[in-house]
Amino acid sequence: MVKIYSLAGIYIHIPFCKKACVYCDFHFSTSMKNKSELVNCIRKELKVRKGYLETNQIETIYFGGGTPSLLEKEELQNILETIHKEFEVAQDAEITLEANPDDLTIEKIKELKSCGVNRLSIGIQSFIGRDLLFMNRSHTIKQAVESVANAKELGFDNMTIDLIYGIPNLTQTEWKRNIQKALELDVNHISAYCLTSEERTAMHHDIAKGKYELPKEEATSKQFNVLVSTLQENGFEQYEISNFSKIGHNSKHNSSYWKQKNFLGVGPSAHSFNGKTRHWNVSNNGRYIKGANDNNWVSEEETLDEKTRYNEYIMTSLRTSWGINLKYLKENFDPLFVSHFIKESKRFVIANSLIQKGTHFTLSQEGKLLADGIASDLFVVE
Repeated sequence: MVKIYSLAGIYIHIPFCKKACVYCDFHFSTSMKNKSELVNCIRKELKVRKGYLETNQIETIYFGGGTPSLLEKEELQNILETIHKEFEVAQDAEITLEANPDDLTIEKIKELKSCGVNRLSIGIQSFIGRDLLFMNRSHTIKQAVESVANAKELGFDNMTIDLIYGIPNLTQTEWKRNIQKALELDVNHISAYCLTSEERTAMHHDIAKGKYELPKEEATSKQFNVLVSTLQENGFEQYEISNFSKIGHNSKHNSSYWKQKNFLGVGPSAHSFNGKTRHWNVSNNGRYIKGANDNNWVSEEETLDEKTRYNEYIMTSLRTSWGINLKYLKENFDPLFVSHFIKESKRFVIANSLIQKGTHFTLSQEGKLLADGIASDLFVVE
Protein backbone atom coordinates (compact mmCIF):
# COMPACT_ATOMS: atom_id res chain seq x y z
CA MET A 1 0.00 0.00 0.00
CA VAL A 2 1.33 3.43 -0.96
CA LYS A 3 1.19 5.89 1.91
CA ILE A 4 -0.39 9.21 0.87
CA TYR A 5 0.40 12.31 2.87
CA SER A 6 -2.13 15.13 3.31
CA LEU A 7 0.46 17.87 2.94
CA ALA A 8 2.78 18.43 0.00
CA GLY A 9 5.38 20.79 -1.42
CA ILE A 10 5.96 22.76 -4.60
CA TYR A 11 9.36 23.14 -6.27
CA ILE A 12 9.89 25.87 -8.87
CA HIS A 13 12.95 25.58 -11.10
CA ILE A 14 14.32 28.93 -12.26
CA PRO A 15 16.84 28.00 -14.99
CA PHE A 16 18.94 31.15 -15.27
CA CYS A 17 22.44 32.04 -14.06
CA LYS A 18 24.83 34.94 -14.61
CA LYS A 19 27.77 32.56 -15.01
CA ALA A 20 28.30 28.81 -15.41
CA CYS A 21 29.97 27.28 -12.35
CA VAL A 22 32.54 24.71 -13.46
CA TYR A 23 30.99 21.88 -11.39
CA CYS A 24 27.25 22.43 -11.99
CA ASP A 25 25.23 19.91 -14.01
CA PHE A 26 21.79 21.33 -13.16
CA HIS A 27 19.78 22.73 -16.04
CA PHE A 28 20.32 26.47 -16.56
CA SER A 29 20.96 29.13 -19.19
CA THR A 30 23.13 32.25 -19.01
CA SER A 31 20.82 33.99 -21.48
CA MET A 32 17.95 35.88 -19.83
CA LYS A 33 16.05 36.76 -23.02
CA ASN A 34 13.11 34.42 -22.36
CA LYS A 35 12.91 34.90 -18.57
CA SER A 36 9.59 36.76 -18.44
CA GLU A 37 7.93 34.39 -20.90
CA LEU A 38 9.22 31.37 -19.00
CA VAL A 39 7.82 32.74 -15.73
CA ASN A 40 4.41 33.00 -17.41
CA CYS A 41 4.74 29.38 -18.54
CA ILE A 42 5.58 28.31 -14.97
CA ARG A 43 2.38 30.02 -13.81
CA LYS A 44 0.44 28.19 -16.50
CA GLU A 45 1.94 24.84 -15.49
CA LEU A 46 0.93 25.45 -11.87
CA LYS A 47 -2.67 25.79 -13.01
CA VAL A 48 -2.62 22.87 -15.45
CA ARG A 49 -0.92 20.34 -13.17
CA LYS A 50 -2.36 21.17 -9.75
CA GLY A 51 -4.34 17.90 -9.77
CA TYR A 52 -1.13 15.84 -9.79
CA LEU A 53 -0.69 16.03 -6.01
CA GLU A 54 -4.03 14.48 -4.91
CA THR A 55 -4.11 17.22 -2.27
CA ASN A 56 -4.41 20.97 -2.42
CA GLN A 57 -2.61 21.62 0.87
CA ILE A 58 0.91 23.02 0.54
CA GLU A 59 3.36 23.31 3.44
CA THR A 60 6.56 24.16 1.57
CA ILE A 61 7.46 26.20 -1.51
CA TYR A 62 11.02 26.09 -2.82
CA PHE A 63 12.57 28.24 -5.55
CA GLY A 64 15.64 26.40 -6.88
CA GLY A 65 17.78 26.62 -9.96
CA GLY A 66 19.72 28.02 -11.55
CA THR A 67 19.63 31.25 -9.61
CA PRO A 68 16.14 32.23 -8.42
CA SER A 69 17.49 35.48 -6.95
CA LEU A 70 17.65 36.72 -10.55
CA LEU A 71 13.85 36.96 -10.58
CA GLU A 72 12.44 40.48 -10.60
CA LYS A 73 10.09 41.35 -7.74
CA GLU A 74 7.04 41.29 -10.03
CA GLU A 75 8.01 37.89 -11.47
CA LEU A 76 8.36 36.38 -8.00
CA GLN A 77 5.12 37.97 -6.83
CA ASN A 78 3.23 36.63 -9.85
CA ILE A 79 4.39 33.06 -9.25
CA LEU A 80 3.50 33.19 -5.56
CA GLU A 81 0.12 34.78 -6.31
CA THR A 82 -0.66 31.93 -8.70
CA ILE A 83 0.31 29.34 -6.08
CA HIS A 84 -1.88 30.98 -3.45
CA LYS A 85 -4.78 31.17 -5.90
CA GLU A 86 -4.56 27.56 -7.08
CA PHE A 87 -3.54 25.84 -3.82
CA GLU A 88 -4.30 26.00 -0.12
CA VAL A 89 -1.02 27.22 1.33
CA ALA A 90 -0.43 26.62 5.04
CA GLN A 91 -0.29 29.79 7.10
CA ASP A 92 3.16 28.82 8.40
CA ALA A 93 4.43 27.49 5.07
CA GLU A 94 8.20 27.46 4.60
CA ILE A 95 9.01 29.51 1.48
CA THR A 96 12.67 29.13 0.48
CA LEU A 97 14.56 30.92 -2.27
CA GLU A 98 18.09 30.05 -3.40
CA ALA A 99 20.25 33.14 -3.85
CA ASN A 100 23.74 34.12 -4.83
CA PRO A 101 25.43 36.57 -2.43
CA ASP A 102 26.02 39.18 -5.14
CA ASP A 103 22.26 39.39 -5.80
CA LEU A 104 21.39 40.02 -2.15
CA THR A 105 21.58 43.78 -2.01
CA ILE A 106 19.66 45.48 0.79
CA GLU A 107 16.92 46.42 -1.70
CA LYS A 108 16.72 42.83 -3.02
CA ILE A 109 16.44 41.37 0.47
CA LYS A 110 13.60 43.79 1.26
CA GLU A 111 11.81 42.75 -1.93
CA LEU A 112 12.11 39.04 -1.12
CA LYS A 113 10.74 39.58 2.36
CA SER A 114 7.84 41.68 1.10
CA CYS A 115 6.92 38.91 -1.38
CA GLY A 116 6.61 36.35 1.42
CA VAL A 117 9.95 34.52 1.20
CA ASN A 118 10.83 33.49 4.77
CA ARG A 119 13.90 31.31 4.25
CA LEU A 120 17.07 32.01 2.23
CA SER A 121 19.49 29.44 0.85
CA ILE A 122 22.68 31.35 0.07
CA GLY A 123 25.25 29.75 -2.22
CA ILE A 124 28.49 30.89 -0.60
CA GLN A 125 30.49 27.68 -1.31
CA SER A 126 33.82 29.05 0.00
CA PHE A 127 35.43 31.93 1.87
CA ILE A 128 38.65 31.53 -0.13
CA GLY A 129 39.03 33.83 -3.14
CA ARG A 130 41.18 31.31 -5.03
CA ASP A 131 38.45 28.70 -4.81
CA LEU A 132 35.70 31.09 -5.85
CA LEU A 133 37.72 31.91 -8.96
CA PHE A 134 38.35 28.22 -9.64
CA MET A 135 34.63 27.43 -9.42
CA ASN A 136 33.75 30.50 -11.55
CA ARG A 137 31.48 31.91 -8.85
CA SER A 138 30.10 35.39 -9.43
CA HIS A 139 30.51 36.77 -5.89
CA THR A 140 33.33 37.86 -3.60
CA ILE A 141 34.08 36.93 0.01
CA LYS A 142 32.97 40.41 1.10
CA GLN A 143 29.64 39.99 -0.66
CA ALA A 144 29.14 36.58 0.97
CA VAL A 145 29.63 37.95 4.48
CA GLU A 146 27.57 41.08 3.84
CA SER A 147 24.66 39.14 2.30
CA VAL A 148 24.16 37.12 5.48
CA ALA A 149 24.62 40.10 7.80
CA ASN A 150 22.17 42.24 5.83
CA ALA A 151 19.57 39.47 5.62
CA LYS A 152 19.73 39.00 9.41
CA GLU A 153 19.48 42.73 10.02
CA LEU A 154 16.40 42.92 7.77
CA GLY A 155 14.58 40.17 9.64
CA PHE A 156 15.54 36.85 8.06
CA ASP A 157 16.02 34.47 10.98
CA ASN A 158 15.89 31.29 8.90
CA MET A 159 18.86 30.91 6.57
CA THR A 160 21.13 28.21 5.23
CA ILE A 161 24.47 28.57 3.48
CA ASP A 162 26.21 26.11 1.15
CA LEU A 163 29.84 25.07 1.46
CA ILE A 164 31.92 22.84 -0.82
CA TYR A 165 34.88 20.69 0.22
CA GLY A 166 37.13 18.42 -1.83
CA ILE A 167 38.30 21.35 -3.97
CA PRO A 168 41.74 20.91 -5.60
CA ASN A 169 44.50 22.41 -3.42
CA LEU A 170 42.16 22.99 -0.47
CA THR A 171 44.21 22.19 2.62
CA GLN A 172 42.85 20.87 5.90
CA THR A 173 43.77 24.15 7.58
CA GLU A 174 41.92 26.18 4.95
CA TRP A 175 38.86 23.93 5.23
CA LYS A 176 38.81 24.40 9.02
CA ARG A 177 38.95 28.16 8.47
CA ASN A 178 36.04 27.91 6.03
CA ILE A 179 33.93 26.10 8.62
CA GLN A 180 34.91 28.59 11.32
CA LYS A 181 33.96 31.52 9.08
CA ALA A 182 30.57 29.91 8.46
CA LEU A 183 30.06 29.54 12.21
CA GLU A 184 30.94 33.19 12.77
CA LEU A 185 28.04 34.17 10.50
CA ASP A 186 25.73 32.59 13.09
CA VAL A 187 23.31 30.94 10.66
CA ASN A 188 21.04 28.10 11.79
CA HIS A 189 21.58 25.72 8.88
CA ILE A 190 24.61 24.68 6.81
CA SER A 191 24.71 22.36 3.80
CA ALA A 192 28.12 21.02 2.76
CA TYR A 193 28.86 18.97 -0.35
CA CYS A 194 31.92 17.20 -1.66
CA LEU A 195 32.99 18.46 -5.08
CA THR A 196 32.37 15.78 -7.70
CA SER A 197 33.05 15.65 -11.41
CA GLU A 198 29.80 15.31 -13.34
CA GLU A 199 29.65 14.69 -17.07
CA ARG A 200 28.81 17.65 -19.29
CA THR A 201 30.48 20.13 -16.94
CA ALA A 202 33.51 22.31 -17.59
CA MET A 203 35.28 20.68 -14.66
CA HIS A 204 34.78 17.18 -16.07
CA HIS A 205 36.23 18.35 -19.38
CA ASP A 206 39.27 19.94 -17.70
CA ILE A 207 39.96 16.84 -15.59
CA ALA A 208 39.75 14.65 -18.71
CA LYS A 209 42.36 16.90 -20.37
CA GLY A 210 44.65 16.49 -17.36
CA LYS A 211 44.53 20.12 -16.22
CA TYR A 212 44.07 19.08 -12.58
CA GLU A 213 42.80 16.28 -10.36
CA LEU A 214 40.27 16.12 -7.57
CA PRO A 215 41.62 15.19 -4.12
CA LYS A 216 41.83 11.52 -3.16
CA GLU A 217 39.10 9.92 -1.05
CA GLU A 218 41.32 9.89 2.04
CA ALA A 219 41.63 13.69 1.96
CA THR A 220 37.92 14.32 1.37
CA SER A 221 37.00 11.85 4.12
CA LYS A 222 39.16 13.82 6.56
CA GLN A 223 37.49 17.05 5.52
CA PHE A 224 34.06 15.46 5.97
CA ASN A 225 34.94 14.20 9.44
CA VAL A 226 36.28 17.62 10.47
CA LEU A 227 33.06 19.19 9.19
CA VAL A 228 30.84 16.82 11.18
CA SER A 229 32.78 17.05 14.45
CA THR A 230 33.16 20.84 14.32
CA LEU A 231 29.51 21.52 13.56
CA GLN A 232 28.31 19.06 16.20
CA GLU A 233 30.55 20.74 18.78
CA ASN A 234 28.83 24.01 17.90
CA GLY A 235 25.24 22.85 18.36
CA PHE A 236 24.39 21.53 14.90
CA GLU A 237 22.62 18.22 14.27
CA GLN A 238 23.59 16.24 11.19
CA TYR A 239 20.06 15.29 10.18
CA GLU A 240 21.09 14.26 6.66
CA ILE A 241 24.56 13.37 5.41
CA SER A 242 25.14 16.78 3.81
CA ASN A 243 22.81 18.89 5.97
CA PHE A 244 23.28 20.32 9.46
CA SER A 245 20.90 22.43 11.50
CA LYS A 246 20.34 23.88 14.90
CA ILE A 247 17.26 22.67 16.78
CA GLY A 248 14.04 23.50 14.93
CA HIS A 249 15.72 24.60 11.70
CA ASN A 250 15.73 21.50 9.51
CA SER A 251 14.78 22.26 5.92
CA LYS A 252 11.11 21.26 5.83
CA HIS A 253 11.11 21.12 2.04
CA ASN A 254 14.19 18.95 1.60
CA SER A 255 13.09 16.76 4.51
CA SER A 256 9.86 16.09 2.63
CA TYR A 257 11.89 14.46 -0.17
CA TRP A 258 13.65 12.19 2.30
CA LYS A 259 10.35 11.36 4.03
CA GLN A 260 8.68 10.34 0.75
CA LYS A 261 6.15 13.18 0.82
CA ASN A 262 4.49 14.33 -2.37
CA PHE A 263 5.72 17.33 -4.32
CA LEU A 264 4.94 19.11 -7.56
CA GLY A 265 7.89 20.35 -9.61
CA VAL A 266 7.31 23.04 -12.22
CA GLY A 267 9.67 24.63 -14.72
CA PRO A 268 12.22 23.12 -17.13
CA SER A 269 13.86 19.91 -15.78
CA ALA A 270 11.73 19.92 -12.60
CA HIS A 271 10.72 16.55 -11.12
CA SER A 272 7.46 15.66 -9.36
CA PHE A 273 6.42 12.75 -7.12
CA ASN A 274 2.94 11.79 -5.89
CA GLY A 275 3.59 8.39 -4.33
CA LYS A 276 2.51 6.56 -7.47
CA THR A 277 4.41 8.22 -10.31
CA ARG A 278 7.50 10.30 -10.94
CA HIS A 279 7.20 13.03 -13.55
CA TRP A 280 9.89 15.27 -15.07
CA ASN A 281 9.87 18.15 -17.53
CA VAL A 282 12.13 18.63 -20.53
CA SER A 283 15.52 20.19 -19.71
CA ASN A 284 15.32 22.81 -22.44
CA ASN A 285 13.92 26.31 -21.99
CA GLY A 286 12.79 26.75 -25.60
CA ARG A 287 11.00 23.40 -25.77
CA TYR A 288 9.41 23.99 -22.38
CA ILE A 289 8.05 27.39 -23.47
CA LYS A 290 6.79 26.04 -26.80
CA GLY A 291 5.08 23.12 -25.08
CA ALA A 292 3.39 25.46 -22.65
CA ASN A 293 2.22 27.82 -25.40
CA ASP A 294 0.92 24.90 -27.50
CA ASN A 295 -0.60 23.21 -24.44
CA ASN A 296 1.46 20.17 -25.40
CA TRP A 297 3.82 19.79 -22.44
CA VAL A 298 7.15 18.09 -23.15
CA SER A 299 7.68 15.74 -20.24
CA GLU A 300 8.01 12.13 -19.18
CA GLU A 301 6.37 10.08 -16.47
CA GLU A 302 6.94 6.66 -14.99
CA THR A 303 4.68 4.60 -12.77
CA LEU A 304 6.65 3.44 -9.75
CA ASP A 305 6.53 -0.28 -9.15
CA GLU A 306 7.05 -1.68 -5.67
CA LYS A 307 10.73 -2.42 -6.20
CA THR A 308 11.44 1.16 -7.29
CA ARG A 309 9.50 2.59 -4.36
CA TYR A 310 11.36 0.30 -1.94
CA ASN A 311 14.77 1.22 -3.36
CA GLU A 312 13.96 4.94 -3.26
CA TYR A 313 12.85 4.66 0.37
CA ILE A 314 16.10 2.87 1.25
CA MET A 315 18.24 5.40 -0.63
CA THR A 316 16.64 8.53 0.82
CA SER A 317 15.95 7.36 4.37
CA LEU A 318 19.40 5.88 4.88
CA ARG A 319 20.97 9.33 4.50
CA THR A 320 18.96 10.79 7.39
CA SER A 321 19.18 10.85 11.17
CA TRP A 322 15.80 9.08 11.44
CA GLY A 323 16.94 6.31 9.11
CA ILE A 324 15.06 3.28 7.84
CA ASN A 325 12.02 2.21 9.83
CA LEU A 326 11.39 -1.53 9.77
CA LYS A 327 7.80 -0.90 10.83
CA TYR A 328 7.27 1.33 7.78
CA LEU A 329 8.74 -1.39 5.55
CA LYS A 330 6.37 -4.00 6.95
CA GLU A 331 3.34 -1.71 6.52
CA ASN A 332 4.14 -0.61 2.96
CA PHE A 333 6.02 -3.40 1.18
CA ASP A 334 5.77 -7.07 0.31
CA PRO A 335 7.18 -9.42 3.00
CA LEU A 336 9.84 -10.54 0.50
CA PHE A 337 11.25 -7.01 0.44
CA VAL A 338 11.23 -6.88 4.23
CA SER A 339 13.03 -10.22 4.46
CA HIS A 340 15.63 -9.00 1.98
CA PHE A 341 16.30 -5.93 4.10
CA ILE A 342 16.58 -7.88 7.35
CA LYS A 343 18.98 -10.37 5.76
CA GLU A 344 21.22 -7.82 4.02
CA SER A 345 21.33 -5.32 6.88
CA LYS A 346 22.69 -7.81 9.45
CA ARG A 347 26.29 -7.71 8.21
CA PHE A 348 26.33 -3.91 8.29
CA VAL A 349 25.01 -3.92 11.85
CA ILE A 350 27.72 -6.41 12.83
CA ALA A 351 30.35 -4.25 11.12
CA ASN A 352 29.00 -1.17 12.95
CA SER A 353 28.22 0.59 9.69
CA LEU A 354 24.54 0.49 10.60
CA ILE A 355 23.17 1.14 14.07
CA GLN A 356 19.91 -0.57 15.05
CA LYS A 357 17.73 0.93 17.76
CA GLY A 358 14.41 -0.85 17.98
CA THR A 359 12.86 -0.74 14.52
CA HIS A 360 15.13 2.07 13.27
CA PHE A 361 18.38 1.61 11.31
CA THR A 362 20.75 4.55 10.91
CA LEU A 363 24.27 4.96 9.56
CA SER A 364 27.15 5.18 12.01
CA GLN A 365 29.70 7.93 11.44
CA GLU A 366 31.91 5.41 9.63
CA GLY A 367 28.90 4.19 7.67
CA LYS A 368 28.16 7.68 6.36
CA LEU A 369 31.37 7.51 4.35
CA LEU A 370 30.04 4.33 2.71
CA ALA A 371 26.40 5.37 2.34
CA ASP A 372 26.05 4.78 -1.41
CA GLY A 373 27.60 1.34 -1.25
CA ILE A 374 25.48 0.26 1.72
CA ALA A 375 22.32 1.50 0.04
CA SER A 376 23.23 -0.38 -3.12
CA ASP A 377 23.60 -3.63 -1.17
CA LEU A 378 20.22 -3.10 0.50
CA PHE A 379 18.46 -2.52 -2.83
CA VAL A 380 16.28 -5.16 -4.43
CA VAL A 381 17.72 -5.70 -7.91
CA GLU A 382 15.66 -8.57 -9.30
